[in-house]
Amino acid sequence: MELTLWTYEGPPHVGAMRIATSMTGVHYVLHAPQGDTYADLLFTMIERRDKRPPVTYTTFQARDLGGDTAELVKSAVRDAYERFKPDAMLVGESCTAELIQDQPGSLAMGMSLPIPIVPLELPAYSKKENWGASETFYHLVRTLLLPLAPAPGSPPRESVTAAATREHRRPRCNLLGGTALGFRNRDDVREVTRLLYDIGVDVHVCAPLNATVKDIQAMPHADFNIVLYPEVADTTARWLQKTFGQPTVRTVPIGVLATREFVEEVGKVAGVDVSALLERERAGSAQVDASRSLLPWYSRSVDSTYLTGKRVFVFGDATHVMAAARMAKDEFGFTVVGIGTYSREYARPIRDLAAALGVEALISDDYLAVEQRVTELAPELVLGTQMERHIAKRLGVPCAVISAPIHVQDVPARHSPQMGFEGANVIFDTWVHPLMMGLEEHLLHMFKDDFEFSDGATPSHLHATAGASPGRGETMGGQQMTPFTSRAAIELEAPEAASAVGFAEEEDEIDAVVAVAPAVISWLAPAEAELKKIPFFVRGKIRRNTEKFANDRGIAEITVDTMYDAKAFYGR
Repeated sequence: MELTLWTYEGPPHVGAMRIATSMTGVHYVLHAPQGDTYADLLFTMIERRDKRPPVTYTTFQARDLGGDTAELVKSAVRDAYERFKPDAMLVGESCTAELIQDQPGSLAMGMSLPIPIVPLELPAYSKKENWGASETFYHLVRTLLLPLAPAPGSPPRESVTAAATREHRRPRCNLLGGTALGFRNRDDVREVTRLLYDIGVDVHVCAPLNATVKDIQAMPHADFNIVLYPEVADTTARWLQKTFGQPTVRTVPIGVLATREFVEEVGKVAGVDVSALLERERAGSAQVDASRSLLPWYSRSVDSTYLTGKRVFVFGDATHVMAAARMAKDEFGFTVVGIGTYSREYARPIRDLAAALGVEALISDDYLAVEQRVTELAPELVLGTQMERHIAKRLGVPCAVISAPIHVQDVPARHSPQMGFEGANVIFDTWVHPLMMGLEEHLLHMFKDDFEFSDGATPSHLHATAGASPGRGETMGGQQMTPFTSRAAIELEAPEAASAVGFAEEEDEIDAVVAVAPAVISWLAPAEAELKKIPFFVRGKIRRNTEKFANDRGIAEITVDTMYDAKAFYGR
């Protein structure tokens, strides 16, 4: 463990928090000092959840270390049970509390509470968040289902088709891996559920996202399992397959090609004919059915040639990196110049994929190493996490977020999946728009000195002023004009000119009135250049306030110092 400004994954107890927060009726008692009580910030601020996460802390302090901290654990467990009445309880410790070695899980097991207790031993100094989520989900499922496991020597499980036919129902599956604080997990689950319904398969249980303890106990009644996020659900799916004989679908449906493969695999496991659905999804069908993916159409269009061969760097969790690299190469026609992951548990498949792409894989959780690699490769698009967004911004490179860790802007209120055919549409927009906007900015920069595109030119969309914009030194309504003439001065000295230009009344500008002839005040070139560095949405107010400040003090020429003096004056 090392001290760092940014971390891609938190300690493993954060992964346990994600499992507890994803579910209903599950409570997590965490043996932790006051400084580790930050779960509320993660889930209410970033995910904007409408309720606090189900986590209770022992919150021991330095003075408690000389006493019986084990008794604090027992009191916290007892109080949490009596207050929240959960159906199951997770008990563990944070990285700091691990040093005390109180073993809170064992203490809770000895309290004889009338609910399942799942003790968690998550080594914080050698493992990370996704591993903690995987272990927590596995131990919770195992604790709840082990009493229901078939006895040794029991007959093998009947096939999916036979079970569905005998019970006169459609095949059903469990969706595994979606969690709180995952990248678009909520929307992915909704989209995959709809896709499975179209195939002819029902979702029996979705876990851990939105699951209850009874849902977990009902998981063996599904015909097969689907692993949406291997980092969280692969261990649990392997145990379910071994214990209950449930087949597992492991194709992650991110991208058009992967979604088709997913549909085919589900059809094979469930014994369902999926040919009609696949035929409906073929390239070209989207033109007559807006609910289908437009990505294949784009890949065949002339517009795609503008972006073909764009150099792309991909970094994030293993699931999204492998899917994004395949999409970039096979569906967008990009050139993948580098890939990497912070998920060390999946270093081997990432290295294999990198070798197939002819690039070197970066396996690291050091954001400085990632920034160095991006700088060396100089890609034209970065696909990464919230941290890569910052890196790309510093380097002036377009970026799209494809993986956790995320910020609030990556948890949209709208339906915005990554999986399924609709997810391919979302990814298409997310990846292409930064490149197109980057092209637009490049063109604006290229032509910034052209007379038609300069700041002093009349906007072409303002038809009322088209052809009537005065040039440097021209007059309007008998009033001398300069490119830097303030709007308030025009309104005072020549209201008929202001009307001709098409100025509208705005209440927030009343305080910026300049009561002298505008020709008296002029902006020097350095001050004008400094003004252009200010964001456009406040630039006008800064200009007006500076001119008023200069007018009040009889200053005829505005310099950079005048601007900052005005800023200091109005900022008091």
